[in-house]
Amino acid sequence: MTDTTNTRIPAVRPKQPPAPAAPAARPPARDRGARLLATLFLAPTIVGIVVFTVVPIIGSVVLSLFHWNVIDDPTFAGGANYREVFTDSTVLVSFRNTLVFMVFAVALQLLIALTLALAVNGRMPVWLRSVFRSAFFFPLVLSAASISVVMKYLFNQDFGVVNWGLGLVGVAPVPWLTSENAAMATVILVYVWQQFGFSFLLFVGGLNNIPKEVHEAASLDGATGLRKHLSITLPLLSPTLLVASVVGIINALQVFEQPYVLTNGGPGDATRTVVMVIYESAFEQLRFGEASAVGVLLFVLIMAVTALQFRLSRRFVHYQ
Repeated sequence: MTDTTNTRIPAVRPKQPPAPAAPAARPPARDRGARLLATLFLAPTIVGIVVFTVVPIIGSVVLSLFHWNVIDDPTFAGGANYREVFTDSTVLVSFRNTLVFMVFAVALQLLIALTLALAVNGRMPVWLRSVFRSAFFFPLVLSAASISVVMKYLFNQDFGVVNWGLGLVGVAPVPWLTSENAAMATVILVYVWQQFGFSFLLFVGGLNNIPKEVHEAASLDGATGLRKHLSITLPLLSPTLLVASVVGIINALQVFEQPYVLTNGGPGDATRTVVMVIYESAFEQLRFGEASAVGVLLFVLIMAVTALQFRLSRRFVHYQ
């Protein structure tokens, strides 16, 4: 028989409540100061974007729903301004002209900029390379209106220097600014001459970031000349090409100074662009509601084209 007299029953300890979570450590004063300093530096930019970009966009969308001529009180129009835009032949022609201008101007700008960047990046003295960089970028810092005024005299059919030079080799005077086909080509040439410097500098920077070892390895494998550029340079330069094309298309869709000064949209409506229509509707005809509607449609077009570019970039942009 078992003796249970001295058997001890272990005491049951009550469950202890979970220890309270330790308070999160406060960031050190140095981190808080750095965050405050970063906020102070970013504040002017954020305020500027809100005041000069976000608020005008919202204001344009709201104004596009009203009829307003500045003199009388605005009256609500709903979608009437947009219906008028889609039935106005001048507006439709301006969108067509702007798209045509964008395609040819951006393609020519990128081609010239890339060709010159490859040439300047070749073997030449450092001082000469700096001279070319400065010379190609210089037109970009000039006023587009002042350049267009000078070019208007250069391309004048009767006393322009261009036709004078062509006459020396027996070519008849060309109506650069008064012919429908030649006028658009002239506007594109003047625009590209001023704008290609930005893309040129982008391509020069992109070419300098390509490791030389890659080209040396390609040369050892027998790649030379055009094949080396197509197989090595362009794929490695594709991120820079994307940036240059996005910026170029956005700027081309907003072209105004060159066609306004050179041809005033003529002959007829051959060189009239969307921004010119916005300017004429708002400040010449005092139709601010219709002008805002055209501006909203242009904004949507720019956003759509940009989104399409980034979508397609997944196929041809290669990051190192």
